[in-house]
Amino acid sequence: MTKYKHIFFDLDRTLWDFEKNSEEVFRDMYRVLKIEQKGIKDFDEFFASYRSVNHDLWDLYRMGKIDKEFLNYQRFYQTLYEFGIEDDELAKDMGKKYVEWSPLKKHLFPGTMELLEYLKPNYHLHIITNGFEEVQTVKLQESNLAQYFEQVIISETTPVKKPHPKIFKYAMHIAGAEVSNSLMIGDDVAIDIKGAAGVGMDQVWVNFIDEAPSFKPTYEVKSLLDIKTIL
Repeated sequence: MTKYKHIFFDLDRTLWDFEKNSEEVFRDMYRVLKIEQKGIKDFDEFFASYRSVNHDLWDLYRMGKIDKEFLNYQRFYQTLYEFGIEDDELAKDMGKKYVEWSPLKKHLFPGTMELLEYLKPNYHLHIITNGFEEVQTVKLQESNLAQYFEQVIISETTPVKKPHPKIFKYAMHIAGAEVSNSLMIGDDVAIDIKGAAGVGMDQVWVNFIDEAPSFKPTYEVKSLLDIKTIL
């Protein structure tokens, strides 16, 4: 029998397909807000610029250097600015629509539901996610994931964000779990895997894109369903 009783999952890019859902929302905004008519003719270039800007701002947000409102506004303002558009109202409108529309998207990684159905009868399942509470909560409901998880720890409702050790300790505390019987599953080595390892928790790195490892996790898999060989 496995020693694990509590399984903690990351949400974005582990279960919920963040890239696919984000691109779909961007296409919706590009069309509805008539972005092409403002001079941005190449959607792919526009979305690639946003991804780069968003990545950098999220790093600052995780470190506590900017707040949620600044992040959500600046990621769109800066992206538009890269294309020579200085439009404060458009940036605010995009920020509002993105937060409202993105959690309604439902693309999950292959095997998500099958794995959760397999694990649910034998383990206590939980979520630890960095993100906005109103967004992550809706994501879980709209994609039918909420039914599988007992505790959902969202960084916005805690003093710290992954990979800070306090969020992992807090998650175990409210779940009634111990380090010895807990397992963290995630896609991000720096945030999920090293973060969990930092408190002594075993980890499963879901290496979807077959990256070269920069850190040796407890386990490594290439797909969600490969986790069945561990649990």
